[in-house]
Amino acid sequence: MNDIIIFDGVTKRHGDVVSLDDLHLGVHQGEVLALLGHNGAGKTTAMKLILGLIAPSEGELRVFGAAPNGSAANQLRQRLGFLPENVGFYEQLTGREVLDYFARLKRVDRRQIDDRLEQVGLGDASRRRVKTYSKGMRQRLGLAQALLGEPQLLLLDEPTTGLDPAATRDFYATVKTLRDRGCTVLLSSHVLPGVEPYIDRALILGAGRRLALGSIEELRQQAALPLTIRVKGDEAMNAPPADLSAHETHSLNGNAWEFHVHPKNKMQVLKQLATAPGIQDIELLPPSLEHLYAYFSATLSTSSPARGQS
Repeated sequence: MNDIIIFDGVTKRHGDVVSLDDLHLGVHQGEVLALLGHNGAGKTTAMKLILGLIAPSEGELRVFGAAPNGSAANQLRQRLGFLPENVGFYEQLTGREVLDYFARLKRVDRRQIDDRLEQVGLGDASRRRVKTYSKGMRQRLGLAQALLGEPQLLLLDEPTTGLDPAATRDFYATVKTLRDRGCTVLLSSHVLPGVEPYIDRALILGAGRRLALGSIEELRQQAALPLTIRVKGDEAMNAPPADLSAHETHSLNGNAWEFHVHPKNKMQVLKQLATAPGIQDIELLPPSLEHLYAYFSATLSTSSPARGQS
């Protein structure tokens, strides 16, 4: 598989502070990779390195096969788009004038400006001054800027900040469309429930170290966290099946219960529930990205980081 970005033992120091510690990572072409971690985990440092704004203290970083801060920096930046966490624009310009300005900077075809504004839902507001825009509208204008030139690599730092639920869904639909076209997307987000359905893999960072990397299913296998099984019985059922008493059980109401089951026992428990009298509904809830993030952050942040190219 072709890797667009390769971190090979990359460390970044700022004086005595290590922002990124011996990171090994390969980002595949056409995938959506989520960068997850607390503030100071190294997410923004990783993005700045990819953009060529800073250089590694140790190790090697290659983007499209070249060092992003080397002689090919200008050509590399023509191929990527970036949405920072806090977007700022000239308040007196209209939305369309802002994109026109960035199109000139990027040296891209200015005829695509109207399409980008429509794509992010700002077509009707394109001739209004930015000072009249809400925070969510400014964020969408920032996304439109990042999409200029049809980038092959898109870096998104907290991209859904200020977006309402409908705009967030539209944003991730745009991300899916870009991925389907072969664009590689790196996004950093604290809003994990909205991210999970749209990513291919997640990189969990802690104190600059790689704590975990993989698809949601791979992270579930690594963590081996209990599954949640919710059961609803009929009105006559006032207790859970007795043969499931060995599992952690919580009562939700008079005839509904929640079981926490180790993954290896899943099929056995489901078979028992399927044949138990009075059961009306069974709901299986695997660990969410939030649960996995909390597990790896708490369990591995004080242990040795995960190593190896992937």
